[in-house]
Amino acid sequence: MNIVLCHVFMQQWSCQTSKDMETRQPSCSASSVSYVIESNDERKRPDENACTKDGSLDRHGKPATKGRTGGWRCAMFILVNQGLATLAFAAVEVNLVLFSKSVLRHTNAEAADTFSRWMGTVYLFSFMGAFLSDSYLGRYLTCVTFQVLYLIGLVALSLVTQLFLLKPQGCGKLGQLCEPHSPAEIAIFYVAIYLIALGNGAPEPALAAFGADQFDEEDDEEKQSKNSFYSYFYVALNLGSLVAETVLVYVQNTGNWILGFWICATCAMVAFSLLLCGTFRYRHFKTVGNPISKFCQVIVASMRKINLQVPSDVEGLYEVQRKEDKNNGVRRILHTDGFKFLDRAAIITPQDIFLLTNKGETANPWYLCTITQVEEVKCILRLLPIWLCSILSSVVFVQMLSLFVEQGAAMDTTISNFHIPPASMFAFDIVSTSAFILLYDKLMVPLYVRLTKREPKPPSGLQRIGIGIAIAMVSMIIAGTVEQQRLKYANHNGEETSALSIFWQTPQYVLVGVSEALIYVAQMEFFASQTPDGLKSLGIGLSMYSSAMGSYICSIILAAVMAITSKNGKPGWVPPDLNAGHLDRYFFLLAALAALNLALFVACAKRYNPVSFEKRAEGVEMEARHQASEA
Repeated sequence: MNIVLCHVFMQQWSCQTSKDMETRQPSCSASSVSYVIESNDERKRPDENACTKDGSLDRHGKPATKGRTGGWRCAMFILVNQGLATLAFAAVEVNLVLFSKSVLRHTNAEAADTFSRWMGTVYLFSFMGAFLSDSYLGRYLTCVTFQVLYLIGLVALSLVTQLFLLKPQGCGKLGQLCEPHSPAEIAIFYVAIYLIALGNGAPEPALAAFGADQFDEEDDEEKQSKNSFYSYFYVALNLGSLVAETVLVYVQNTGNWILGFWICATCAMVAFSLLLCGTFRYRHFKTVGNPISKFCQVIVASMRKINLQVPSDVEGLYEVQRKEDKNNGVRRILHTDGFKFLDRAAIITPQDIFLLTNKGETANPWYLCTITQVEEVKCILRLLPIWLCSILSSVVFVQMLSLFVEQGAAMDTTISNFHIPPASMFAFDIVSTSAFILLYDKLMVPLYVRLTKREPKPPSGLQRIGIGIAIAMVSMIIAGTVEQQRLKYANHNGEETSALSIFWQTPQYVLVGVSEALIYVAQMEFFASQTPDGLKSLGIGLSMYSSAMGSYICSIILAAVMAITSKNGKPGWVPPDLNAGHLDRYFFLLAALAALNLALFVACAKRYNPVSFEKRAEGVEMEARHQASEA
């Protein structure tokens, strides 16, 4: 059966290959040759005209060449773009709570709820952008399109703040509320910030995947650079946040909201310009179409054949020849035993053989799917438990962006005559995150090798995520302990602001930063590596979407806690006046939830079965042999 099918598919592929060679001449040498040998010392050096082996294309749709496309030159444009875009976004993000309270006259709970919903929407848009990137637009076009909307949103926010919101003049500082605003003015403000959410969230997973696309993972040197890119991408994100959360936060907290927002718009413009600078050198991958329809095809095809017996070996299942997809950069996925009920979608029936051999028709995916298409669905199903466990870990980071700021605002924020903006404490989070990422590979691992005199086995992605969740739990315990001390000093002095210094928040920020470095970088690497080749943006978007769900769950938890604890006229755990509440108990509750989440995550991680891709090198060798035989 399979011999007949192979004969048919080889004929179809040969015809298609001939047409391709007639209409397109590659501008690089054979992809199987990536090095040339020097005649004197026989050392290998890279061939600048060699094609990439991962199927990436240049802007003309031809195979990308190593010397003229991609690499760190293009990746640097993307990293700097990410840094500047994050600088603009973080300046809006970290002070949105204080802006809501001082300019929009929101209470603590209302401001925290507004922030949580907005952040959730940011990551929700990231999932949407990832879907469009992999399915229709491509990663480059997705980044360009949504960054234009991002720039429009920042300009709109600057204008609405300058023209309508800051009334009377001089309002918006800490303790100086602005006048109530009309519904139309509030509506314009929300349109602006949600444009910012769309413009920043939608292209972020595509930008991360697009930067990784600039490295050929089939080349050992470039593969190492590709693995490092995700870490540097998160460092660029944090460095942009560092500038925003120190310099721009101080500018905004002094009441200069207009100047701060216009600086954000300028940074977004520069970031967009830098993204365009690499247009002629970027490497691209073809889109793979709508994954939702492909997943539905597997479900429908398996249901149609629900009465059939799944073959005991893979030989009885359907798969196309490698040559049909050789230029898509998409590897076939090896068959696995899990979710065997889905394997029915790839069972070849006598009717399928008749249509494929006698009529020469291609397989209808609603009746017959390939093994790879079935395995793509299995990949996503296996990721879901890990993804669900990563949601609660995001709750901790959302609290850092909202309630940590409110806690700091109720502490002593002065050193001599200098006032420290509460949101500037994020600098400790950012520095600890960036330092940990940079020192992990450059210092910690080499030091371990030197001391033990053997190569270490670094923690896997899942192990790093688990360690990060444990550290996040500890950070919540410390935050609750600091809050207890803050309440003690505040009640002792009878003042709204505690005499406890804001620098007592430093340990909780540092631990959250280390937790971020472990969780977010590992999540990006893990989800990108465990999703099919054509869905890398969607994989990264899935990891970011866990943050969206975490934001919404955070909002639900906060609302439920306030509803329960504010009965019978009580102020609740998170009232407008924190001195009358018990924010410490709320932090301890989050620590307990993190502990429960860690236990569930460990159970899911132990049962996880990683995806197995077919090596592209095998396909390259087969292609070279085929070309040699034709010659």
